[in-house]
Amino acid sequence: MKLVCLDLEGVLVPEIWINFAIDTGIEELKKTTRNEPDYNKLMNYRLDILDSKGLKLPDIQRVIGGMDPLPGANEFIDALRAKTQVIILSDTFSQFAQPLMKKLDWPTLFCNSLEVEADGRISGFQMRQEDGKRKAVDGFHSMNLKVIAAGDSYNDLSMIKKADAGILFTPPESIVTENPDLPVAVNYTELMTEIDAALVRI
Repeated sequence: MKLVCLDLEGVLVPEIWINFAIDTGIEELKKTTRNEPDYNKLMNYRLDILDSKGLKLPDIQRVIGGMDPLPGANEFIDALRAKTQVIILSDTFSQFAQPLMKKLDWPTLFCNSLEVEADGRISGFQMRQEDGKRKAVDGFHSMNLKVIAAGDSYNDLSMIKKADAGILFTPPESIVTENPDLPVAVNYTELMTEIDAALVRI
């Protein structure tokens, strides 16, 4: 049996933090895993900014509520789910993801959780497990599943490299340069072509 694992932000939906940065005018919040390989460092940086500005979970959820999947994402994931099993492996948080999962017709999602105080302040975050994307692929392998993985950021690389076939989707040039052995797709048509080839090959 074969399984496709996809990143969420930048692959199926816009980057939540970039949209929040644009909404609030806080340029520092535009930094994402496309720029910072250390996810814990990035999240602590974000939480420090939220505290300094007095911003809380409902402020972010308001922005997320107005977001939609990327153009073509619904059609892509519907077509992909008709061919094989699909799981979304994301470092986002359950408190962020639900409205977007509804708009994608509820694909299976593995993600993390925020620690939220009664007044809505985000006091911390709980990772499902460290390097959870790669470990999920390990778990699927332990069940004798063949895995195809696609993502766009530094935090996707361990998953992509551990998979039986890995694909970069619209990555920054730095990741392409550092990983010349990985195929790159720049739109959903190319991504589906790469996945179709991998489904035959692995």
